[in-house]
Amino acid sequence: MNPVDTAKISVIVPVYKVEAYLDKCISSIANQTYRNLEIILVDDGSPDNCPAMCDTWAEKDSRIRVIHKTNGGLSDARNAGMAIATGELMTFVDSDDWIAPDMCEHLYQRLAEDNSDIATCGVQMVWEDKTPSRTLTRESCCVLNQEEAMRAIIEESWLKQPVGYKLYKTELVRDILFPVGKYHEDVFWSYQAVGRAQRVSVSDHIGYYYLQRGGSIMGAGYSLKRLDAVEAKVQRCAYIQERFPALSPLAVKDLWFTCIYQGQLALRTLDKTEAEKILAHFENVMERQPFQMEGCSAKERLWLNMAKSSLAVACRIRNALKIGL
Repeated sequence: MNPVDTAKISVIVPVYKVEAYLDKCISSIANQTYRNLEIILVDDGSPDNCPAMCDTWAEKDSRIRVIHKTNGGLSDARNAGMAIATGELMTFVDSDDWIAPDMCEHLYQRLAEDNSDIATCGVQMVWEDKTPSRTLTRESCCVLNQEEAMRAIIEESWLKQPVGYKLYKTELVRDILFPVGKYHEDVFWSYQAVGRAQRVSVSDHIGYYYLQRGGSIMGAGYSLKRLDAVEAKVQRCAYIQERFPALSPLAVKDLWFTCIYQGQLALRTLDKTEAEKILAHFENVMERQPFQMEGCSAKERLWLNMAKSSLAVACRIRNALKIGL
């Protein structure tokens, strides 16, 4: 018998100012077809009715544990949940999202049958403003080895950055802490988890519903904290250069295009002085991360060479042509 055949799954849910969405989220977890769950609700000092709602759910379902803590942000809440998790397997659900009734069961089956360390499923993007939803999934299933999985997380092809809609072996990831106080915390965390996995199962099954709303962290307008995406990818480049050197050019290319994209956003949304400071920072990052362009397409070489010459010019032209936004 596979050692995960009777595994408990710890589901970690950070909770902060989501009282309009929380019941739907918790209900979708509590009603999973896979019953051997530990549901950890981390009240991150929420000032609304969420703390009481969490306690009410815990009274109704013995599988639910509640942590009440002072506000420390999403990463701190996830870390607090991981610290008390007792399941052999672990997954994360954001408290304004919800999951399909069989998500845990499906991911568990993939993990067990494929003898994998991580399993991931498809996700449905749902906009609160009624924008048509969008599906992020592959048209087939596969099992990736370690280097294939790392390539996939860089390219965001078979694997995406968010930690939701994935099931992890707890022993694999428990000591990988989310960076407290950072945006794009998933980018800091995901490559480290994938870097430890020998096998990653990818499923085309839609299991997670990802709500896009104006008040959420990623739905908010441009903020200087979005510079954290570049910092995360600088750290990822160093990690990959050391452990997966063959993938280093791919990681650096992705870093450069992240600088270009963030530069475009800065020019569109910030005043000239602030935007110029950000662009100068990105140019400095790119100078410290040079790479050869072999293997890049002609279109990629065009933009990368233009950005190398003048990041501001490249960003303004792309904005004018409405490329990448």
